[in-house]
Amino acid sequence: QARVERMEQFQKEKDELDKGCRECKRKLAECQRKMKELEVADKGNGKGELEKLQAEAQQLRNEEKSWENKLEELRKKEKNMPWNVDTLSKDGFSKSVFNVKAEEVEETEEQKEKKHKSFVERYEKQIKHFGMLRRWDDSQKCLSDHPHLVCEETANYLVIWCIDLEVEEKHALMEQVAHQTIVMQFILELAKSLKVDPRACFRQFFTKIKTADQQYMEGFTEELEAFKERVRGRAKARLEKALREFEEEERQKRLGPGGLDPVEVYESLPAELQKCFDVKDVQMLQDTISRMDPTEAKYHMQRCIDSGLWVPNAKGAEGAEKGGGEAVYEEIPKENGDEEKGKP
Repeated sequence: QARVERMEQFQKEKDELDKGCRECKRKLAECQRKMKELEVADKGNGKGELEKLQAEAQQLRNEEKSWENKLEELRKKEKNMPWNVDTLSKDGFSKSVFNVKAEEVEETEEQKEKKHKSFVERYEKQIKHFGMLRRWDDSQKCLSDHPHLVCEETANYLVIWCIDLEVEEKHALMEQVAHQTIVMQFILELAKSLKVDPRACFRQFFTKIKTADQQYMEGFTEELEAFKERVRGRAKARLEKALREFEEEERQKRLGPGGLDPVEVYESLPAELQKCFDVKDVQMLQDTISRMDPTEAKYHMQRCIDSGLWVPNAKGAEGAEKGGGEAVYEEIPKENGDEEKGKP
């Protein structure tokens, strides 16, 4: 009885370690997937977020190593246990065996980019066909017919395509392609965990998913929903960046001879000066300036000149310099009609 209890306790401890190790590997795979998406979708941007994910991934790798060390110690302990009917009676064939994939040399970013470009040019039509499939059987058949598609390049292309579709507001189509993106990512992660070529194990993925392995299916669904949220976030960030760039470009076009933005200058003017621009009355502007504090009036009118809102009349300015009177301001010729507020 005592021996049986010890065996049960040992098995319980082993199961808990296995579970903890699997959960750690799952979190690490999810973190690495987010890093890959960020590198593909926001190349050159999102540096802070990427550094945060890299730190998280390093911590998870340390935890994974700790779990594996504990499991290794338990296996040694199991190996040294005295033989009995419980330790001898075990399944002889409880797992599939694959040809182990050889370790690959890490590619540079330039090599990866060149490889991706070449792959897409050659197989873009087939990748898009896979991305539009809905049924498990159809997806499996497609990859059986085109095993070269089972790779990182396909997954990266699908990620970018999803973001493009969301930017174009093709939401339903984005969700369809997102499903196939996660299919490909799960296959790649399975291959990584088994240390085999992805082409050798994609059928195993479909077997697990089609036999309704509840835990596996829940993990797939959770990751799919999380991925769609990340796609929406990336699309929103891309649109906001494009809008900022467009606004800055338009602002640069508006800058006057002194480098100031006429719209910003107009909005900084006192209300009485703004009214002069609103009604487009030159005489009202002259009268308003004459009633203002000279220093303040000079400050605002110089900014109007530097922004291109107004320019001093050449003859009036010359007369003013000779003491013949005040400078007279005239309206700048308008290029865009009355579209820009503050340009009468």
